[in-house]
Amino acid sequence: MASVSIPTSNCYAFDNSSRLVDFSGWSGYLFEYDQQQGSDLIVRFCKDVESRSQTGYVGFGRFDKFNNFVAGSGQHDFMQEYYNGDLMGCEQSYDKMGRTAQVNMVCGSCSNGLCKGRPGCICNVTHESNCRVLVDLAIPCDKPGPHVFQGFTVGFHPRSWELVYNGLTQIGFEEPHHDFSFHTGQTQVVLFMTAVASLSSLVQKPSLKVHPDKGLEVRLSGSAIKGMPPTTLSPSMLIVDWRCEVARDTPYEVNITIPVQGYEPIQFVLTKQCDYTQDPGGGRTRGWAIFGVLSCIFLSLQHSFVVEGSFTRRKWNGSVELMLCLA
Repeated sequence: MASVSIPTSNCYAFDNSSRLVDFSGWSGYLFEYDQQQGSDLIVRFCKDVESRSQTGYVGFGRFDKFNNFVAGSGQHDFMQEYYNGDLMGCEQSYDKMGRTAQVNMVCGSCSNGLCKGRPGCICNVTHESNCRVLVDLAIPCDKPGPHVFQGFTVGFHPRSWELVYNGLTQIGFEEPHHDFSFHTGQTQVVLFMTAVASLSSLVQKPSLKVHPDKGLEVRLSGSAIKGMPPTTLSPSMLIVDWRCEVARDTPYEVNITIPVQGYEPIQFVLTKQCDYTQDPGGGRTRGWAIFGVLSCIFLSLQHSFVVEGSFTRRKWNGSVELMLCLA
């Protein structure tokens, strides 16, 4: 089963059932609406919103990739926010973001009968003010994708998410990448897992699969292996200990799977470079035996001393034998 990877663009969203819907193919697509008032409204999907007229154009915001393409409510399937448009006359509006736009999306056709013969269109435009516009947009939507465990992260630090962010495997760890390989001398990698506390009990114990299956010894440990639920305040640790037993030109692939009850499993790939083999103590060997020669010298030392007590005075002869070994 392949990992649920981040889409090729930021033009994606999760529906109300946490299923991934990818709109990357629509990114930049131009929708035009004739307002019959001397200007047209343009939506460049996942890019920007602007009003065009003979005197020029006015920007109503640019697409913000962070948490501004979300599931909608009521009759709308999705909602997008566009921020930081033109400032003139709107310097103090909407938290000082200038002109802004909200695009309410419907998967299918407009209720007013528009979009006939076209792959989507703008159904209606409402100006809340000179500084904010609401756009109703109909667009064909792809079939919802995998059920993603949103809010889950995996990173190299308790508050980072280099490997998995919001349930999606990040670029570089969705498949083997030589540029992301760990070097031979790094015998241990510590990963931190977090999840929404109310859903953390759904996370199961991780497992691994190595390719090729011989030549790299890998062992998992840490609180994640013991079944500790990962939360934001108390991340669980997944410790990967690995040792190169057979050197090879291409990296080894370590596929780690974290099952999540009711969702697609979390999967990512770690690659390990083995330029040389390592002994169990973490040192290196290069394929030739090391022979040591021990030379031992026995020394016998004679020593005489006097022991004096309160009532006696005795002379004692003692001997001490030493063995000195040189490697």
